[in-house]
Amino acid sequence: MKRSWTLSASLLAWVLSAGVADATSSTTYFTPMTLDLQAPGVFHLGIDNYFTVGRSSANGAGAFPTDFTLPEIGFAISPKLLVECGVDYFAATTYPWFFNAKIGLVEDSLFKGQPAFEIGIFNVGTKSSGPSRTNYDIGFLVLGKTFPGIGRVSAGPYWGNHATMVSSEGGSQNVGFMLAYDRAFVPAKDKAGNEFNRLVLAGDYASGKNVIGGGGFGLYYFFTKDISLLAGPVWFNDSGLNGTWKVTVQLDVNLPKLF
Repeated sequence: MKRSWTLSASLLAWVLSAGVADATSSTTYFTPMTLDLQAPGVFHLGIDNYFTVGRSSANGAGAFPTDFTLPEIGFAISPKLLVECGVDYFAATTYPWFFNAKIGLVEDSLFKGQPAFEIGIFNVGTKSSGPSRTNYDIGFLVLGKTFPGIGRVSAGPYWGNHATMVSSEGGSQNVGFMLAYDRAFVPAKDKAGNEFNRLVLAGDYASGKNVIGGGGFGLYYFFTKDISLLAGPVWFNDSGLNGTWKVTVQLDVNLPKLF
């Protein structure tokens, strides 16, 4: 799955009464805990929405700002070492721009059986002072492996800015962990003969009572190998920040390779 995560730091604009969203690198479902790295020379575009169903918008229960990935792109330092970086724009917020980057080794690139290993940063905002600061600056590590017939599993720690990664009660919650799982099924082939999987079941979780704490699960439907739609529920560890639960719908598109 390729896209930018939409659910971790939608600025304190949400804390100030909108909602939380997030600007990340490639993701599994709700978090950047994934084995994926954007393919070299390929631009990724995305639109992520989180909204309530049958509930009012009081006390942080409303929709999050819409996240537009504009764009994310991959690079190859070597055949074994890949890099991706991206920009996200959160519509209808005061400080809408966030940045992310990640570098890593894909599975089996050094030796057979080697797990994927990545290090990255996301939710790098543009305001570093005041009550509406957006510099969450969350670093993370990924260690993951594909198990034939079972799926892909990944896990790792995260650490962020103690001044912005706080609970609804104001306590620092800047260190935690993330877990993720996904499995692809229903093989398909496009008119050009490219093979891909039509459906992907995905789920993940981030610990901590902060803007990224929570998890969800859902289903990707791939129209082609480069265009997918994801839908499913998301819940949160701190309802004082993010409300209780929401539904996410995410559209992801990879453009033709440029270099």
